[in-house]
Amino acid sequence: MRLRFTAVAIPALLLAPLLAGCDLLSPTPAPTPTLTPTPSATDGATTAPVGGARQVSEQTDLFVFAFSYPQAAGEVEPLARWLDARLDRERNRLATVADQGRTEARDNGFPFNTYASETAWEVVANLPDWLSLSAELSTYEGGAHPNYSFDTIVWDKARDRALEPIAFFTSPDALDRAMGSELCDALNAERAQRRGEPVEEGSDDPFDGCIKPDEGNLLLGSSNGQSFDRIGIQIAPYLAGPYAEGSYEFTFPVTPAILDVVREEYRPAFAVARN
Repeated sequence: MRLRFTAVAIPALLLAPLLAGCDLLSPTPAPTPTLTPTPSATDGATTAPVGGARQVSEQTDLFVFAFSYPQAAGEVEPLARWLDARLDRERNRLATVADQGRTEARDNGFPFNTYASETAWEVVANLPDWLSLSAELSTYEGGAHPNYSFDTIVWDKARDRALEPIAFFTSPDALDRAMGSELCDALNAERAQRRGEPVEEGSDDPFDGCIKPDEGNLLLGSSNGQSFDRIGIQIAPYLAGPYAEGSYEFTFPVTPAILDVVREEYRPAFAVARN
């Protein structure tokens, strides 16, 4: 198991407009896409697809938007279409809420700060039949600071469909019984390190409570490139602690107990970790 502290940081994309106004899971190595440099956009989207990878950026007087995904995802045509649909939805939503925000600010005599959204997809594991992806999402829609969160899917190459990682298990409660106590112990140990004091036993503070695996961002990873033998958990700010505490990220090996709660039809895709 590896613990990693991710400090609160504002991505450069989001920081600029504000100033003006995963090695998680030891993923199997994937080719690093070489993207044609994208010029700074002023009034429209610019795209730079190379070998399946895609990077889009757009900047207007209302918002700054960026969306990217890697070569391994772009080379799977149905998956690329799925991601492109996500791109369009997120961009259109940002444009809508930014326009509403500017109107509300004007009507109430407040200054308007440019809205922003950035989504960056990465490969967690690329197996013969499965492609596991994770994303970091950063948004700013007014307020004191941007927010960030995580997303994840596993692409079924044989059936051309996206699955949530929790769908591989018999139930969220079953996965919690298999690994919840280990996750809670790891979380409390990391909390104690960051806070300088242990979590109070029996505390009713929501920032001291345990987090179930499916309440965080669940990732399926691999150390061998053939099967899922790692489980990752990413916990965004406000779920396990205040914003200033940052996110929490953990990696756990697949154990016999975890393998027992994998749904039978997906069990061939998993293996107990050897180390």
